Amino acid sequence: MPKTPEQWLEETAPRKKQPVFKLFLGYAPGVGKTFNMLSEGIRRHSRGEDVVIGVVETHGRAGIAELAAKLETVPRRKIQYRGATFDEMDLDAILERKPQVVLVDELAHTNIEGTKHSKRYQDVMDLLDAQIDVLSTMNVQHIESLIPTVLNITGVQVREAVPDWVMQKVNEIVLADLTPEALQTRMRRGDIYPLDRAERALGHFFRPGNLIALREIALQQVAGAVDRSLESYLEREGLSKNLALRERIAVCVSSSPAAQYLIARAGRMAQRIDAELYVLYIDVGSDEDPEDQRSLAQNLRFAENLGAKVIRSKGKNVAEEVARIVREHHITQVVFGRSAQKGWKRYLYLSAIHKFLRDAPPVDVHIVTQEMK
Repeated sequence: MPKTPEQWLEETAPRKKQPVFKLFLGYAPGVGKTFNMLSEGIRRHSRGEDVVIGVVETHGRAGIAELAAKLETVPRRKIQYRGATFDEMDLDAILERKPQVVLVDELAHTNIEGTKHSKRYQDVMDLLDAQIDVLSTMNVQHIESLIPTVLNITGVQVREAVPDWVMQKVNEIVLADLTPEALQTRMRRGDIYPLDRAERALGHFFRPGNLIALREIALQQVAGAVDRSLESYLEREGLSKNLALRERIAVCVSSSPAAQYLIARAGRMAQRIDAELYVLYIDVGSDEDPEDQRSLAQNLRFAENLGAKVIRSKGKNVAEEVARIVREHHITQVVFGRSAQKGWKRYLYLSAIHKFLRDAPPVDVHIVTQEMK
């Protein structure tokens, strides 16, 4: 059948370039994320690209301010809130300016009330939708699925989170890396914080053990992104002939707040092996209390933010219902949580696991101790 003129036009019309979302990832303040982002922006500007700064936080660092002065900055929007004036990135002004590239520092930032979006990463999504390339920065501890791990390592509760689905939108990821020893030296020189604040930080968040662990987590994130890029390339080029069936990991949760630790743990397991993540909730009528319902809703929302497929089901027996779902959805690995239990509760827990193993098809089972601090 001959092609219509419209079909010919569609085929010959130039394809729109997909916007690039490039993230400079670090593991702590002061490793060089903003410096590297500005350096790339300046290089692209020198090649003739239209580059602007949407927002860059200098934190009083002269070197960052000098680099930022080499690029055009879209003036920030002033917002009055509770008797004070705040400066926020002016999303509408950037969209009207229509640059090719925009620099957006601190992706996890929470916008002040009165802006279009509550989170800066939502602003970035609008910029990408407008076909504008975005260079951004973030520390690894703000990735939502890693927050429980960071709390466990450092004792610090990270308040600002970037959902894992945002990380899936990143086209390019660059590790802004510095050894923990070099970072501590920068801290002692006053290059990151004023000296009085630096001493306190070195005794708390910037302790060697914390920095080593956070750096390892950041390296794992970048390695995972590289692996995914390679797999995409092989599939696109037809070089991956015999792809194995994808693993599917299911984690069973309740209304307990500890379930978020369990979901995050399963999410990291899934990410490491590029598996699909399922979160299962079996309603046996024990979560009727309004507080339990609120906690359950938070747990399932957390799971969705990690990109998990949430399955809610009703049943009289958790083990039987989970076994049925595992069979129907071809789950290959199951994660159960175990809190410190004694006496009859421990007996009931072990009995439920035994019943699941009896009823379920062949599947790998992981039993993870749930921790809450």
